[in-house]
Amino acid sequence: MRPLSMDLRVRVATALAEGETVRGAAKRFGVSVASAVRFGQRQRSGRGQVPGKIGGHRRPKLAGEAGEWLMARLAEKPDLTMRALTAELAERGVHVAHDTVWRFVKRAGMSVKKNADGGRTDASESGAVPGALASPSTPA
Repeated sequence: MRPLSMDLRVRVATALAEGETVRGAAKRFGVSVASAVRFGQRQRSGRGQVPGKIGGHRRPKLAGEAGEWLMARLAEKPDLTMRALTAELAERGVHVAHDTVWRFVKRAGMSVKKNADGGRTDASESGAVPGALASPSTPA
C-alpha cells in the first residue's frame, strides 16, 4: 500500500479547515473517514501533511551472538531439528519461531539432507542421521 498523494492530503485538510464535515470531505475526495480525521488533526497541530515512513528493515533476531551460537551448535551437533534448536534458543533467552531458525539456516547455505525420492534420509540406508543438516559445500 502506498501513501495518499500530498495534493489529496492538502485538499482534504483545506476542506476540513473551511468547515466541511469529516464524513463529507472523506466522501467527496474518496478517502476513508479515519484518513480524513488524521489529515485534519495533522493540519491543526501544525505537523504538515508529509506521510510517515511505511515498512522498513527489521534487524534479524538471530544476528550477532545468537546467530554465532546457533552456527556453533549446528557444527557441534548437526542432527538437531529446527524445533529442538528453537527450544535451546528459548532457554538462552532468545524467543523465536522454528521457521525463523529455518530461515536463518537456509540463509547460511545449509539444508536438510533428503534422498532421491524427496524424503528424509534414514540412518539405515546411508549411515546419515535423519534430518541432519548439510552444507552445500560438503562433497557428495
